[in-house]
Amino acid sequence: MEASKPPNSNTPVAVKVNGGGNASGGRPTSSPIKAQRHGLPHRSLAPPHCRRQRGCCCCCCCLSLTLLIGLVFLAAIAAGVFYVFYRPKRPSFSVSSLRLATLNISDTDLLTSSLNLSVTVRNRNQNIVFLYEDLTVSASSDGVAIGEGTIQGFAQGFDTSTVLKATVSSTGRRLDPAEASRLRKMNLYPLEIDVYTEASIKIGGFKSRSISVRASCDGIEAAVTEANATAAATTTGSARCKVKLRFDIWKWTI
Repeated sequence: MEASKPPNSNTPVAVKVNGGGNASGGRPTSSPIKAQRHGLPHRSLAPPHCRRQRGCCCCCCCLSLTLLIGLVFLAAIAAGVFYVFYRPKRPSFSVSSLRLATLNISDTDLLTSSLNLSVTVRNRNQNIVFLYEDLTVSASSDGVAIGEGTIQGFAQGFDTSTVLKATVSSTGRRLDPAEASRLRKMNLYPLEIDVYTEASIKIGGFKSRSISVRASCDGIEAAVTEANATAAATTTGSARCKVKLRFDIWKWTI
């Protein structure tokens, strides 16, 4: 009986490969790039704690936005209640008298001016007190600044009018040649008066933060009067003043 021959080690062995698997018979693998290329879904590479942080950020943003909307809504309700109970009115300003004592331009375009005026401030509110800081008064003619002055601050009670006197002047200010030429040609000067200050509102024991108050008055014309002339010698025409209040919160202007 012949001994069985050992199998030839050089004889190739056929290995069946299913679906492009590897030679070891394991499940075929594919890279994320190939999966994307063939339209196959793959898991996010972001760690779980990063996804949790993004979720927390979204929750915080939503909560902050909700609180902000709530605060705006409450502020609107408070403003409405305040308006219904107090009916606030802005103060009114008017130029009650004016005298242009001096307006001289030298040959070297140096300006010397002096303007005496009275400004009437009225508080039209029944329950609101205005606490004014120092007022700055400036005057210009045809766009050329001709002087500036200051009025001391004051407190104004309910439904009262206060007359403020000021001297607006300029000494030795050099003008642009074109500005000096325009002023030299005038005998009757159109004037614009600007009053700027800051004021607080007081209601009972409550005192607000300072708000900006600006009054712009135009429609005024004046000629230079003699030294002994009175304020009645000037022409104020149809003088009118516009008052604007500016709040620092969101820079509201009314």
